[in-house]
Amino acid sequence: MKVLGVFSGLLYYYRYNDIREITTPECCTTFNIEHKNMTSVAKYIVIVFGIFLIEVGLLMLISPNKVRQYIRKAGSTNFINYTEITIRMIPAAGLILYAESSKFPMLFSGLGWFMIATSLVLYFVPRRIHHSYALWCADILKPSYIRLTSPLSILFGLFIIYSII
Repeated sequence: MKVLGVFSGLLYYYRYNDIREITTPECCTTFNIEHKNMTSVAKYIVIVFGIFLIEVGLLMLISPNKVRQYIRKAGSTNFINYTEITIRMIPAAGLILYAESSKFPMLFSGLGWFMIATSLVLYFVPRRIHHSYALWCADILKPSYIRLTSPLSILFGLFIIYSII
C-alpha cells in the first residue's frame, strides 16, 4: 500500500509543480526534473497507448479468436494478473500528466484517474475471481461481437492520438 501512496503522491506532485525536486532519503541526492521533460515523456506514453489501441482494434477485426484467447489468460497466473494491472497504470499516468496539454484535459484526466482507480481495485480482487470473470467474458464475446466492436478501439486510439497532436 505504501508504494501506491507514493505513486499517487508523485503524480500529484509532478502535476502541480513546474520544477520537481525528488529527494531520496538513502543518499539525500536531489534530482531536478523539468516539467517540460515530464510532459514530453507523458506525451510519448499516450501516443504509444493510442497506437496500442489501434493495433488491438486491428487484431480484433482480423483474428477475434486470438483476442478471446488473450482475454481467457487475464488473471490466469499471479504474474499475468499483477503485470497486467501494473502496466495499465503507465498510460494512465501519462494521460494524467499530459491532460493539461491535450485538447481535452478533463477527459484525459478523468480517464487516467479512472484507469488508476480500477487498477487499484483489481489489486485487491482475488486473482481467481478476476480470472473467472475473464473466462466468462471470453465465452459471451463471440467472434462476430469482437469484430463488430473493433472499430471502436481503432477510433478511440485515433482520437487519443488526435487529442495530443
